[in-house]
Amino acid sequence: MKRTRRLRGTKNMRSLVRETYLHPSDFVYPIFVIEGENIKNPVDSMPGIYQYSLDRIDEELDRIWNSGVRGVLIFGIPAHKDEVGSSAYDPRGIVQEGIRYIKMCYPEMLVIADICLCEYTSHGHCGLIHEEEILNDETLPLLSKMAVTCAQAGADIIAPSDMMDGRVKAIREALDEAGLLQTPIMAYSAKYASAYYGPFRDAAESAPAFGDRKSYQMDPANGEEAIVEVEADIEEGADIVMVKPALAYLDVLKNISDRVHIPVAAYNVSGEYSMVKAATLNGWIDEKRVVMENLTAMKRAGAKILITYHALDAVKWMKEEN
Repeated sequence: MKRTRRLRGTKNMRSLVRETYLHPSDFVYPIFVIEGENIKNPVDSMPGIYQYSLDRIDEELDRIWNSGVRGVLIFGIPAHKDEVGSSAYDPRGIVQEGIRYIKMCYPEMLVIADICLCEYTSHGHCGLIHEEEILNDETLPLLSKMAVTCAQAGADIIAPSDMMDGRVKAIREALDEAGLLQTPIMAYSAKYASAYYGPFRDAAESAPAFGDRKSYQMDPANGEEAIVEVEADIEEGADIVMVKPALAYLDVLKNISDRVHIPVAAYNVSGEYSMVKAATLNGWIDEKRVVMENLTAMKRAGAKILITYHALDAVKWMKEEN
């Protein structure tokens, strides 16, 4: 008889043979900066998450830094929205100013800039529109301008999330032309048209005013298509690729991580976070155990980078275990 239980008998024995470990350096924490003053708005659908104006964000930055997490993914919420999302690529826009402020306060903090128009357009879509059609090629120059202004503001990584065809190539060329050759691109490559994004749209104030995003984000039924998207982004110059969401797409994450030789990120999205929080508040689950199991599953499936709203709690729990 094969007695596999021999290696499970004690905590130290289990630790000795453990295959997958989480580390604080794995995590990136999303943050939301909003234009205005003295703002700390709770996101009702995401317990523990807030929108911060820059004059109030120190408490959040201090909390992140003191936790040991060293990377943030920044989203901006402007005061002005229009048809072309002009605040997205304004050099003095809220996300650009947020990047500058973070780098001033914590120069070693790794700042990832989400590149998309949805938070900045009056219609809430990720690209320009014409008669309710999302325009692909006409959107690319605006995404490129946003990428350049964010990198010039100090962003360490540019992360296009729009899912327009050809955007990685357009952004890479624009960054290079601006002399930003060393700024890497983390592409939201396998980004699905998911129902798990609802709470994020509350946080980022980015719900579409009409229709949905199924014409540019991926069909949840398709797995092989993710490989096509990832390979195209790598060919266009992506340095890191991402799978979003994470939990319902662990098979996609595993397939991609087995095939590519660059880092793969997993975005543990707002809906995944909020379901855990809701179940916790109702006393239905052990939050710590569920969160750590979920995050371990993502890393076991091949994620090198874990973007998650649970990051600060996860690192705290990891420290308590040591």
